[in-house]
Amino acid sequence: MFKKYKVLKWGLLFITAIIILVVSFGFWFKGLIPPPNTNVVNTLVKDLPYISENNIPHRGKILAVVTSTNTMGNSGKSTGYELTELSRAYYTFVANGFEVDVASPQGGKPPVVIDDEDMGPFDYAFLNDSVAQHKTSNTIPINEVVAADYQAIFFVGGKGAMFDFPNNKAIQVIIKNYYETNKVIGAVCHGPAALVNVTLDNGRPLLENKKVSGFTNKEELLLIKEAKSIFPFLLQDEIINKGANFNEGHMYLEKVSHDKNLITGQNPWSTWFLAESMIKQLGYTPKYRVITDEENAVTVLSTFHINGKKKAKKIIEKLIITENKPVNITLIAKHSIVAVMKGELGNFFDLLELTSFTEKCESRQKK
Repeated sequence: MFKKYKVLKWGLLFITAIIILVVSFGFWFKGLIPPPNTNVVNTLVKDLPYISENNIPHRGKILAVVTSTNTMGNSGKSTGYELTELSRAYYTFVANGFEVDVASPQGGKPPVVIDDEDMGPFDYAFLNDSVAQHKTSNTIPINEVVAADYQAIFFVGGKGAMFDFPNNKAIQVIIKNYYETNKVIGAVCHGPAALVNVTLDNGRPLLENKKVSGFTNKEELLLIKEAKSIFPFLLQDEIINKGANFNEGHMYLEKVSHDKNLITGQNPWSTWFLAESMIKQLGYTPKYRVITDEENAVTVLSTFHINGKKKAKKIIEKLIITENKPVNITLIAKHSIVAVMKGELGNFFDLLELTSFTEKCESRQKK
């Protein structure tokens, strides 16, 4: 009896200690992440020099296409187009002299996904931009688009694209005609779903032997375990099935593939570079843009995965201390959580260390 009591006592003490450690870690981890900057919510276009200053003369028009689907199949999960993937590309095109129209399979006001944690100044400016909001509230039905009016087309991601992009005949016709006349085609994240069923005049799939990026199986399945039963296909699998050379980067980090006039990106973090790659393919040098704190964090994380923790620390120090450039701590912290979800405990602790190191560098810089 006494032994059982002793075992129970030590068991309860052990569990209590674990709970205390977990709670303490939670408070410590939360303390590393800065509170949201509420001032950014009111950002206007005039507050962004990239868009409002040194305006470039009109160069033409680009069409952005978003999904009309608001539910992932029969799952009941809500979806739509990803705001950040539209807003950042939209302003890149506008800043470089292009007018942007927005279309969707059904026209009208499509569903949108807004993730507060990913929102930055350009995204809030988009929400506060009456012109941009009019265009997204009154999208052009894709079968009414006059394709000749545009120099390029850009397919915005969002999981809804998996359902209404692949089999849309109007989308297929525009893509085929653009590709065969050397107009620029861009697609990011789930946006490349628009490409999978396009057949060229020679009878071959558009994607055959093309270097292509898109949302990967690993990225999809980590967040939605039942993705294979929800979506009509996994995007990476279908791109490969069509004969493409799938170009996969690190999870949730920038990766863009550029194959002649076809430019594709793996995920939302690829949007800036993809849009600027489209500008280059159109024959122009992209306008100078101050790199965002999120992009700097992506550089840190990419360095970590390729060259290890020590090199990543050097990049953090160089960016923050030497160059006085911001690094998004929250994104680095998120990747430590991704490491846990993947069962990579070593990477988890290393990324926690990088998160803490970034915070320390920022504190040094402020002094």
